[in-house]
Amino acid sequence: MREYLLTLLVAAGATYLLVGPSSRLAHLVGAVPPARDRDVHPTPVPRLGGIAMLGGMLAAMLVASYLPRMSERVFDESTHAQALVTAAVVMCAVGIADDIWNLSALMKFAGQLLAAGLLVVQGLQLVTLPLPSGGYLSFSQPQGAVLTVLMVVATVNAVNFVDGLDGLAAGVVGIGATASFSYAYLLAVEGGYSRLTTSALVTAVLCGMCAGFLPHNVHPARVFMGDSGAMLIGLMLAAGSISLTGSFPTTPESATFLLAILPLLLPLAVIALPFTDLLLAVLRRTRAGRSPFAPDKQHLHHRLLALGHSHGRAVFLMWVWAALVAFGLVVAALVGGWTTPLIIGVAVLLTVVFTTGHPRALLGNHR
Repeated sequence: MREYLLTLLVAAGATYLLVGPSSRLAHLVGAVPPARDRDVHPTPVPRLGGIAMLGGMLAAMLVASYLPRMSERVFDESTHAQALVTAAVVMCAVGIADDIWNLSALMKFAGQLLAAGLLVVQGLQLVTLPLPSGGYLSFSQPQGAVLTVLMVVATVNAVNFVDGLDGLAAGVVGIGATASFSYAYLLAVEGGYSRLTTSALVTAVLCGMCAGFLPHNVHPARVFMGDSGAMLIGLMLAAGSISLTGSFPTTPESATFLLAILPLLLPLAVIALPFTDLLLAVLRRTRAGRSPFAPDKQHLHHRLLALGHSHGRAVFLMWVWAALVAFGLVVAALVGGWTTPLIIGVAVLLTVVFTTGHPRALLGNHR
């Protein structure tokens, strides 16, 4: 645990310190777009916060590579860590180019495919999928490569999509990474496996990156992570899950199967809310005879603001929903029992009431 705590603190500290320089760089290269009508901030805010996050990640991975036990178990026995670093640099570079020059959707998609492909080429890909029967569905190399690329690209774009309010994407992904780390570490402890794994290291570093960036990004944001940051943390969230999938044996018991399939479920759970919002937006615009990519102000976060929630409270509510889903899955898999769904159900009910109820009636006039 000390190794993980150290890398988390290094990632958080380096990211926090690099936000200032990356913000000044954004002003120099013109990555400070004017505020748009659908935006929730009235003044231009610099992008390129992803450069600071990439710096935090690289610093943490460098420190981790010099820790004797971590180096032996993670960096020497597998190429996954090196694959992630390479893919992260490429993904962030594509995001930087988009933040500065507004790349076409096709060019950005090609860059995402390249970064995901680098993971596959260097050995980080889905190999097996656990089955309820207790066995595994094995993939051929091409099948695993295609599924890996699809998962990475889908997660990257979903995280990019959720980046609509100050602090939203960093908070949601940070929560998902914390849940993933808890799962990986606790399961290793209970099963007697090695606690030093690539997936746990990646999620710990991701937690640190998000924690170091949030003080600059909560409302009112002084800097945005931009596509350079959103695509980077989406890649890391997917890579951490892919690295862990199939690492633990399964048995016919459903609880154990849930433990084995959880690495794939967690990223989906974290992005479920924004992905649902995306599908509804496409349906809404298509029905109205508009392009599915046409912007509007009817997204979930816009609706929360319209209900009377403040900017900060709207973000907090979406953090809470992400935490309920992510940690609810982890607790259900690791603890089980009839009390677990009861407690989760009560928590969901209370959150629904707080989300849909009139804010002034629930909390008074304080905003």
